[in-house]
Formats: sequence, structure tokens, C-alpha cells
Amino acid sequence: MTELYREQAGEGPSVVLVHEAIADSRMWDPQWETFPRAHRTIRYDLRGFGRSPLEPGAFSHARDLAGMLDDLGLERTSLVGGSMGAQVALEVAVAQPERIDRLVLMDAGLPGHAWSDETRAGWAEEEAALERGDLDAAVEVNLRMWVDGPRRSAGAVAAGVRERVGEMQRRAFELQLPLDGSVSEEMLVPDLADRLDEVRSPTLVLTGEEDRDDMQDISDLLAERIPDARRVSIAGAAHIPSLERPEEFDRLVLEFLQ
Repeated sequence: MTELYREQAGEGPSVVLVHEAIADSRMWDPQWETFPRAHRTIRYDLRGFGRSPLEPGAFSHARDLAGMLDDLGLERTSLVGGSMGAQVALEVAVAQPERIDRLVLMDAGLPGHAWSDETRAGWAEEEAALERGDLDAAVEVNLRMWVDGPRRSAGAVAAGVRERVGEMQRRAFELQLPLDGSVSEEMLVPDLADRLDEVRSPTLVLTGEEDRDDMQDISDLLAERIPDARRVSIAGAAHIPSLERPEEFDRLVLEFLQ
């Protein structure tokens, strides 16, 4: 099994932080200062991100997460995930509901969503940049789509956030591109969108108000379909409110985890 980079700090009820696809565990730097004051806090790099390698073959991010919980002896824990990481956390909450205490889904992804023409055009622009070997352009596409959001200019984003996310996104490209075509990701719960009513944990569904309409629509659906779900949003943030507005994010999430 691939050895995933992970670290932990603090004592108390456990919480695992699962990062987004445009980032790695460093996106949780603000929470690394606050969460361990009340929780045993774990963050890690998914395969092909940050300091976790990617190897040829099939794998499942959600199965990796469940395996890490086993390794850490976490029979029950809370999960906080962003975007792709929220989808991974949601898969584990459906597959192993008995071990999830509370669930936080921030700007979550969901298989089967009918993505907008605008979002699909952005992905096509990213792919074209990668095919011509222009990593700088591919990173910038992602920053415009997800960090700036559809209604803001780059100058409206909190100082340093674009640079930090750009560094993490570039690292992911550097790890993943050499293995393009030799790696396949499998879902632990292939029919995830049809099984949302199986989540047994109290769930906080959270978005940044400046995130794309696609993400707002997915979050609305999750809040409607998950039995014990609460929907909140954070102003002045797009796809990573935990990094853009950490004080507001911490207030909402830590209160929920209590």
C-alpha cells in the first residue's frame, strides 16, 4: 500500500482534514493552529499530492482514507473535507457510517453532476495547457476558476492565497503528469449520489459565496438529501473558505464539531 504523508497534533475528539484537488494538506495551515487546541487533528496528503507519491495502477482515495483510520486506531472520528476531499469523506461516511461522528462538506464535489458549460470550458482550457506542456498556464486556469471564482478579479483575493494554492496545484501536476494513463482511480461507493440518505452523521454543508454555481447547486442537493444536514455559506470566499476566511470557517466548524 502506498505510504501517505500524514501528521497529527493535539488531544481530544479526533478530526481528519481531507484536502481539495487544487491543493494538499498545506491548505489546512490556518486550522493547524486552531483545531489541535480542542481536537486530535490529523491532516494528510492524498495520493499524488504534496508529499504522497503516486504509483501506476488502480486505487481509491476513499479506501486509502478508511485504511488510514484503521492504521491510526480511529474507530470513530469526524471528517472535514473540501471539494474532492469532501467527496472522499462522503464516500467513507456512506460506506462506514458507524465510524463517522460528524461530517463537514466544504464546496463538495459529487459524481454525476451535470457540470455547466462554463466549468467544462475551464477544464478544457486546463487540458489544452497541459497537453502543450505549459504548467504555468494550467495553474493559472485553476486559480481563475477556483480561487478567484466567477465574479471576482485576482486582486480581490486575500493576499498570498493565490500564490499558496498555485504552489500546491503545481506540485500536484508534477506528481501526476508523468503517470498520466497508467493510473486509474476507483470509487469506494460508485453510486454515491444515490445513497446520500445513508449518511448517519450530523453534517455541515458549507460553501464560499464566491464559488461557482456548480458547487452551490451540489451543496444545495447535499443539504436536501442528507438526513441531518445544515447548510451555511461564508462571504468573501470562493472554493477554499478555510484558507480565505479562516476565522469564520473555524468559528462555524469548531462550533459544529463540539
